[in-house]
Amino acid sequence: MELPVVVRQALGESAAGVSLRDVSQARGDELLRMVLLTDEEGNLQVICREGDLLDINALNKQLGRDLRVMKRREQVRVRERSGLTELPALPSLTGWPTIVDVRVDELASVALVLGDQNLCMVMPGDEFRGITVAGDRHSFSVAPESIAVNLDSPEKDRDQFHSAIRRFTSLRIQQRLEDTLELPPLPETAQRIIHLRVNPNAVMGDLVDVVESDPSLAAQVVSWASSSFYAAAGQVRSVHDAVSRILGFDLVMNLAMGLSLGRALKQPQDHPEGYVDYWQQAIWQAQSAGILASMMPRGERPVFGLAYLSGLLHNFGYLVLAQVFPPHFKLVCRSLEANPHLDSSMIEHYLLGVTREQIAAELMQNWGMPDEVCLAIRNQKNPGYDGPHAVYSKLLWLGRQLLTKRGVALGAGEEVSDAFYESLGLDREKVEAQFDELVENKDSIMAMAGMMNQ
Repeated sequence: MELPVVVRQALGESAAGVSLRDVSQARGDELLRMVLLTDEEGNLQVICREGDLLDINALNKQLGRDLRVMKRREQVRVRERSGLTELPALPSLTGWPTIVDVRVDELASVALVLGDQNLCMVMPGDEFRGITVAGDRHSFSVAPESIAVNLDSPEKDRDQFHSAIRRFTSLRIQQRLEDTLELPPLPETAQRIIHLRVNPNAVMGDLVDVVESDPSLAAQVVSWASSSFYAAAGQVRSVHDAVSRILGFDLVMNLAMGLSLGRALKQPQDHPEGYVDYWQQAIWQAQSAGILASMMPRGERPVFGLAYLSGLLHNFGYLVLAQVFPPHFKLVCRSLEANPHLDSSMIEHYLLGVTREQIAAELMQNWGMPDEVCLAIRNQKNPGYDGPHAVYSKLLWLGRQLLTKRGVALGAGEEVSDAFYESLGLDREKVEAQFDELVENKDSIMAMAGMMNQ
């Protein structure tokens, strides 16, 4: 395999010292990436180690700029002009000003990925320093292993909250976290549903009364039941009809809960480019958790309704961060754009000292939500969690990996071992087939999410 002509030209005399390898043969610490940034002053490209966190906030402070990742459509145009599907970390491909992270200069050898060919170019570090000699050097990246995200247990969250408070103080947030969380109380509809959930004598009529007391909620439940996803026979004429004939008591209870909580906080106007809408994420994860729960062996299955509700509320912390810490939420958005290979929890912990999952779980606990839901939200990023009600968080984690693998952009994906499936009593092939079918029904999911936004 030969180097593309444009790449060979960009390498110049250094092309003679380059060897081609399969990406899998390259060491992780020698792989580099080039990120295209822009602001009102113009375009810029930065080069750092592929696995590192690019701290775009630190870079902006050092440069006195307001850089953010270039819009995807603009990146596509840049790549098309070069004739490449992906840009290896070669500054001359664009000719823009270049910033190189100082950690790159410490490498004895570097590897530059060649896009969809699954190949990389390996060259000595001093050769690469010669290619990038015109670029400025700054320190703006962080090794992921230096960011200690607390995944051990919810009991440690309080200490981490206090640590976060001290960090926020340095960012000129002067109040204690509890004072800063100026959130509305648990919505009345959600309060009434919680009371229904713990009432063993609750009947369908009680739930219908709660839903009908909120005209907007009632309209959404009827629209939901009328959607093509459920293919109901005949017209849905009332909330009672929707509950009794199509959706069922448990599903309506959880939909009403998710809707009332989601409406308690405003949808943020800012978000990372490529971000999947809040309600789309909620429906994808709720459907995923429901499918996985129903496929587990009888006697080991979690409560379907609680699994579904955990999925609906899994990203509630995103809304909390946006409402409570807007300036810092903006930093999180820009960092997520610059570091799509890293999970949001790592980025948030690095920037804020606390994650959306921790904040949401704390709030849910204060609101008196079921322990199963609180713990599922708190531990959904930790497949190794083995404490109380661990099955719910494991279903959320597995659902995210299966959806991400199929192109639903819910964050950085991870490999799922056969042992993980076995621990849940799930047949990997059957689960994969079910998720293929779920993603094929993408239009129905989008339509359902659209109803939640009304």
